[in-house]
Amino acid sequence: MTPPSFANKLRRAVWQFVWLLLYRPTPNQLHIWRRVVLRAFGAKVGAAAHPYPSARIWAPWNLTMEAESCLANESDCYNVAPVVLRRRAIVSQKAYLCTASHDITGGDFALTGAPIEIEAYAWVAAAAFIGPGVTVGAGAVVAACAVVTKDVAAGAVVAGNPSRTIGQSGLNEVPA
Repeated sequence: MTPPSFANKLRRAVWQFVWLLLYRPTPNQLHIWRRVVLRAFGAKVGAAAHPYPSARIWAPWNLTMEAESCLANESDCYNVAPVVLRRRAIVSQKAYLCTASHDITGGDFALTGAPIEIEAYAWVAAAAFIGPGVTVGAGAVVAACAVVTKDVAAGAVVAGNPSRTIGQSGLNEVPA
């Protein structure tokens, strides 16, 4: 992954300023306003998506939120690479979506990154960590405080650090 350019850094600085003044202070119910602000910065945000005011979004231009998806209060979307929340996907409070890491095999610790996808009807519970390159399958549940570094199968329930499958959600087939 190449180091961020000056233009990218400037874009992020403007976003942080707008987030602080026009996004963060809004009441929880003003999802429509926050959808407009995110779209102005290049996010793809579907109808009735719920981006909450204290959700931290590093780069809106790398965010896709499909219809009725949710980034809850105090969630952290560190999206150096793309993050996609499919229809009705939920990311609960204080969850951390982390698309970036560093190459520990070289002396320069170069920035690396890989996209994250939370598929339809999946739920990432409070304070869970989702690492770079992870796909959380449709209807899957990531339990509170779980650490997920590998893909989660559709309909699976995972918990722990490192996460492991502890059951099935009952949503093996996503509603139409």
